Amino acid sequence: MFQDELPIATFEMPAGLREPDGGVATATEPDPGQAMQAFHIRLANSAGRREAASLLIRKMYGWRGYAFEPSLHHDPHKVTLYAETGGVLVGTMSLCLDSEFRLPADDNFRDKLDLLRSQGRRLCEPSRLAIDKGVTKRVFASLIHISYLYSHKLHGFTDYVIEVNPRHVMFYKRMLGFSDFGSERPCHRVGAPAVLLRLPLAEMGEQIRKWGGLMEQHGEERSFYPYFFPQHDEPGITARLNGGYHATGGRDAYY
Repeated sequence: MFQDELPIATFEMPAGLREPDGGVATATEPDPGQAMQAFHIRLANSAGRREAASLLIRKMYGWRGYAFEPSLHHDPHKVTLYAETGGVLVGTMSLCLDSEFRLPADDNFRDKLDLLRSQGRRLCEPSRLAIDKGVTKRVFASLIHISYLYSHKLHGFTDYVIEVNPRHVMFYKRMLGFSDFGSERPCHRVGAPAVLLRLPLAEMGEQIRKWGGLMEQHGEERSFYPYFFPQHDEPGITARLNGGYHATGGRDAYY
């Protein structure tokens, strides 16, 4: 169970909501009499939570045929978030912050990342994203939004870079606004090819301000941004995120 601390953020969705296979669910007006299901986003600030996150990643990677090697040590430049409902972990992602140890994407795209560094850009890399099958897409949107607040609002990072399988490139472009930054190369960590994508975090912020929290009112907008939190929720989430950082004694305490 994963309910023994205050969450960074919480949202509710109609109980039993599921996304259709292979696509994005069309939002519908909830039935006022329908039971609601609460989802909570927290920091993985203990060994047990990190292990549970690894198990979900291993399951989802295996389902897609990817290799997965768990970390053997805690990286002091990585934060892990997880989502749970009813005490069951249903989503997780890690965020690697650029440092003297570099980023996972440096294994394959060091030349591309060094170009951005030479321009004074501060890079971070979302990694090990896993969402359990059948879970509402607001889980995905919430994890990404909170990682944006952590990296950009709290710590001044300027760009997301991400390695993705070529099959998933259009998803990240269409749903979050990433653009091409490095052509296909083999990624030995997962045993599959990878493409490098980039998203300046200032551009993500513009989309959040425009679409965040609209959900059913988003009209023809097909990205994930209407499923982000509304902008007026950001100060409270940021304060709780910052509090969780300091309550654990700094970064090393929750990796």
